[in-house]
Amino acid sequence: MKKAIPFLLQKDAVFQEILNLYGEPHIPTRPEGFVSLCKLIIEQQVSLASAKACFLKLESFLGMVSPKTILKASEKDLRNNGLSKQKTNYLKALAIAVIENELDLESLSQKEETEIRKELTAIKGIGNWTADVYMMFCLQKENVFPIGDIALQNTLKELYPVTTKEEMLTLAKKWEPHTSLATYFFWHYYLKKRNRAPLVY
Repeated sequence: MKKAIPFLLQKDAVFQEILNLYGEPHIPTRPEGFVSLCKLIIEQQVSLASAKACFLKLESFLGMVSPKTILKASEKDLRNNGLSKQKTNYLKALAIAVIENELDLESLSQKEETEIRKELTAIKGIGNWTADVYMMFCLQKENVFPIGDIALQNTLKELYPVTTKEEMLTLAKKWEPHTSLATYFFWHYYLKKRNRAPLVY
């Protein structure tokens, strides 16, 4: 994916400024599959540090995070190990979808972004942000722009004269077909400016 850095530098001087300040962005990767989707659901609307602590506590309790162990655990058990009632329901819905073959995670890498998004967002608790980040981290799709991400929105507002999502989406068109890499640049800027490192677990 970093091979596209010269493309972005040519398209937009802001990327050169970020590069000069903080160097090349970190490109996060996670394995495809159920566990990574569970992590993303847990990460919805909370800090990564909180999500990491919750996931590790859950993993310690279950022994292994899998569709079967999620379904076997009671709602009380899951909530006692850090999950909200809502996210407990989401993880159980995902587990059921995988076990009943409503969602074939192994086949997603062979599909186009629109089809992947359609299949993932059909599951309760998986919205566009979760689908976007799964495609970026786990499937290494190169032209994904997670407009629902708050850190991305805040960075764009800081670096460009934009205020609405519509303006941000219009801006992103000039970075196609490498909007994923553009997003990594903006996340990199966001974290470095706040002296925070990427959190991998």
